[in-house]
Amino acid sequence: MPDTAPDTAPDAVVAGRSLGVEEEFLLVDAVSGECVGRAEEVLRAAGPHRWAGTRGSFQGELLASQVEATTGVCHDLAGIRAQLRYGRARLAEAARGCGALLVSAGTPVLGGPPPPVARGERFAAIVAAYGEVVRDYQACGCHVHVGVPDRDTAVAVVNHLRPWLPVLMALSVNSAFDRGRAAGYPGRRQVEMSRFPGAGVPPWSASAAEYDARVAALVEAGVLVDAAMTFWLARPSPRWPTVEVRAADAAATADEALLQAALVRGLVGAALDDLARGREAPRADGQVCAAALWSASRYGMDGPMADPVARRSVPAWRRVDDLVARAGPALARSGDLDAVLALVEGVRRAGTGAQRQRRAARRGGPRAVVEMLARQTESGGLAGAGTGADGPGGPAEGPGATSGEKPCVWDASERVPEPDTP
Repeated sequence: MPDTAPDTAPDAVVAGRSLGVEEEFLLVDAVSGECVGRAEEVLRAAGPHRWAGTRGSFQGELLASQVEATTGVCHDLAGIRAQLRYGRARLAEAARGCGALLVSAGTPVLGGPPPPVARGERFAAIVAAYGEVVRDYQACGCHVHVGVPDRDTAVAVVNHLRPWLPVLMALSVNSAFDRGRAAGYPGRRQVEMSRFPGAGVPPWSASAAEYDARVAALVEAGVLVDAAMTFWLARPSPRWPTVEVRAADAAATADEALLQAALVRGLVGAALDDLARGREAPRADGQVCAAALWSASRYGMDGPMADPVARRSVPAWRRVDDLVARAGPALARSGDLDAVLALVEGVRRAGTGAQRQRRAARRGGPRAVVEMLARQTESGGLAGAGTGADGPGGPAEGPGATSGEKPCVWDASERVPEPDTP
């Protein structure tokens, strides 16, 4: 929830190319599967980040049951992938040493007493401001930062991103349970986030000055703790020359986090292309954007989705295809298009994180979901996605993999035989 942008020197940020990812995780007791407040001891055990020189880090979040791995600034998917896998492996190892499991999910699967709030003046101020809404707020996301040349450009890029935020969410849904019960929403995290003022798709802004004035008014009204705190799913970073996109649930696997990073960078590249040609972003209606976001949370990839620009209902997978087509030229320039197509196909075949959660629950109940999530958090990635030991687009991992990473975790029974229904 607090601003935790990759703490990078500005000269390391390259417009439309530099990339950083923040991943939020839950800590659950290795025996009970319930969330536990062991963040401080896990972070001590994890030690410094291997890429601390480019500001990679491990840190706490609002509640003591949450930890975060932040990559340093990267310029290609191979670099991001290496750091995503490293961060997960290091935190998971540290968690096991503290009697816990590292779980990447948008919301807690099992119940249990609310964990304590993490120490720090800003966390205390957040709890004081929002009260009961945050006392058990254990929602976790995958945040992507992409470099932009200046703040006005950042706001203009966010305008272009607005219609695509529901698609990024639908593709990432990984929060099908809510403290011991089936949530009925594969994207339950968005329901949790909607309790905060100004959550969801950001409003269209004509300039950085207009955007900043809007944020200042929210701070003045007492609904934001400070100007660094907004709840919109995309925003110009309050600290660095990046656009930050926070649409995705915490990704079940590193490959799914990698997919979000690649798609967001491709969309930012497309926006920069349009801006260079003088093309302003469409002013998609805010209520239609909100409807598309609700559909993404309610159905994930299993239902209709509103196209906020065309103002019509479109099948969810068609919207994903449209998104890839939109980002395609930028992805091709960076050499990422084939990897993205393979990763998208991996999600299509294996199912979203929420679909896999539901199938695991049908086989073994909520505790089986926790166990599956813990495996996937450290897994080699999406089965059949072609993102193996040689990096994106390389050979898929299998039993003979020699990279030291765990192979893919899904067997045939965990594939998607047909679309799930909520």
